[in-house]
Amino acid sequence: MKVLILGSGGREHALAWAVARSPRVTEVVCAPGNGGIAQIARCVPVKLNDVDAMVGLTEAERPGLTLVGPELPLSLGVVDALKERGLRVFGPTRQAALLETSKGFAKRFLQRHTIPTPNYAVCASAAELEKAIDVFHPPIVVKADGLAAGKGVIVCDSRATALEGAHGLFAGTLLGEPERQVVIEEFLTGEEISFLCLSDGKHVIPLLPAQDHKRIGEGDTGPNTGGMGVYTTDELLAPAMREWILHHIAEPTIRGMAEEDTPFAGVLYCGLMMTARGPEVLEFNARFGDPEAQAILVRLESDVVDALEACIDGNLGSLELRWSPGASACVVASSAGYPGAYKTGVAISGLGAAAQVPGVEIFHAGTARVGQQMLTTGGRVLGATAAAASLEEALARAYQALAEIHFEGIYFRRDIGRRALKLSQ
Repeated sequence: MKVLILGSGGREHALAWAVARSPRVTEVVCAPGNGGIAQIARCVPVKLNDVDAMVGLTEAERPGLTLVGPELPLSLGVVDALKERGLRVFGPTRQAALLETSKGFAKRFLQRHTIPTPNYAVCASAAELEKAIDVFHPPIVVKADGLAAGKGVIVCDSRATALEGAHGLFAGTLLGEPERQVVIEEFLTGEEISFLCLSDGKHVIPLLPAQDHKRIGEGDTGPNTGGMGVYTTDELLAPAMREWILHHIAEPTIRGMAEEDTPFAGVLYCGLMMTARGPEVLEFNARFGDPEAQAILVRLESDVVDALEACIDGNLGSLELRWSPGASACVVASSAGYPGAYKTGVAISGLGAAAQVPGVEIFHAGTARVGQQMLTTGGRVLGATAAAASLEEALARAYQALAEIHFEGIYFRRDIGRRALKLSQ
């Protein structure tokens, strides 16, 4: 079977790596891919904001399975377009992906189906905003309604700063494009957990829960990013809590989407806050997280292609996933200046030595090979990912690999998973 993956980041590299391990797969094609993906797959240039180009490529390649990695093609309806042509594709439709692409839609959906989520207001104008904000007590969370690459959330310590942030989103000065809606939300205290599931529109199978580190600075300081590191452990959530989240959040979400004639098939990513009153949904994503996918997939022992096809064929209920015991970690190395302005075209060295560290996979995110040299092309450059019997060992291996990698301005957090290690001591 030929498999086509649409995307170019660390998530897509991890997917290509996992797919290539399947004995059913004869070829992996990635569009557009990156320098690391090109080592295990044939990369074809395509623009991920061009549905016609993606459809044309898929029709030309005629893969047995197409995977849509990032959120942008989902938001543009590439899954719908491929399905209309009778092509097998993994991912939710454009309407189903509204769970991620519109925070206003997601919040109203959660309220309709009595799924726990912070109190909120969805504002379509500055006048609505100024009226709604009076019922919130600082700190206040202000969110862009649409896609923002992990950078559309502002935690404000006063009403004045919340108004300033929201006006910046409406005006387009914060994200480059003006928002039609802005969501105001109560601030919650607790631990954040990423709870990912596979769904075929009716059945739900949980993947490994993970904990992401979104902020750029150590100690969870500084602005939000797309994710600077993540870990999984067998102890991250107690079995009873996993079951509660599955039965009270994930399954009601899939059931609710089906009841509204918008069945959701693909990866449902529930971004949760574990509060004193229980887990609450902060956000949904409609695809694998990045870097969550890297840490989760290195522990998957089952054939990932079987699981993805079960979602397409509606028989996920008969599938059981097998996982390696223990823990995993992914530590992201970024360009200097990220998540702000950064330089590209910087030469990377030490990748060969890093790959020799036992149990480590180096998943590329923003790289390209030019001649014999690997160069940086993005803010998040790569993720050193390791699975091991314990989180301490997985982190040690990831950091050992990163010590071998060099490029001008390389930056990575040195405290990924440290809180979990302290709690376990």
